[in-house]
Amino acid sequence: MHARVAAFENVDTSVVDDLLGRVRQNIDANRLPNAQGGLMLLDRDQRKSLGITFFESEEKIRAAEPEFERMGDEIPEAQRGRRTSVDIYEVVLAEGSDGARAARVSALEGSPERVDEGTRYAQEEIVPQVRQLSGFKGFVSLVDRERGRTKLITLWESDEALRASEEQANQLRQRAAEGAASRIVGVERYEVALAELGPLAVR
Repeated sequence: MHARVAAFENVDTSVVDDLLGRVRQNIDANRLPNAQGGLMLLDRDQRKSLGITFFESEEKIRAAEPEFERMGDEIPEAQRGRRTSVDIYEVVLAEGSDGARAARVSALEGSPERVDEGTRYAQEEIVPQVRQLSGFKGFVSLVDRERGRTKLITLWESDEALRASEEQANQLRQRAAEGAASRIVGVERYEVALAELGPLAVR
């Protein structure tokens, strides 16, 4: 399983409901027939968003790119924001998402040779503890093996649950970084504006 991660800035939050409606229309119209699901994460205060779409393979992501471009052309940049990056990650761990309303996205960087070791450590030592936190709804772990990058996305039932988990999350994130000989390069918090993950589960 792979994920296409598109980042946007200067999103017009006054038309977010319209944007979400268009995204849902595209899903209903099955414009990306090979997509396995997706997440739309929104930070209203910072006016930025992440669009994460899941596919069976990297090849299917690249084949879908022209349709992504067409869909982007249909929504004015002044509304959807300026796309700042598009990256492809391997999905190494994923579960849950039903009822998620908030997300924490942690970015780690380290040695590409330690990616698998870090994934095993997270699966065995970190994930079981995260599952015990109140309000936890799921997670997705994405890796870029070539660049030694990892995105850890934890999903929560509410913004209040996300905030209440901050102290434990800080400790577990640090342990995850140490287990992969990585450094933490960013932590962002989002509203889950749309979650269509279906049967997505990777363990």
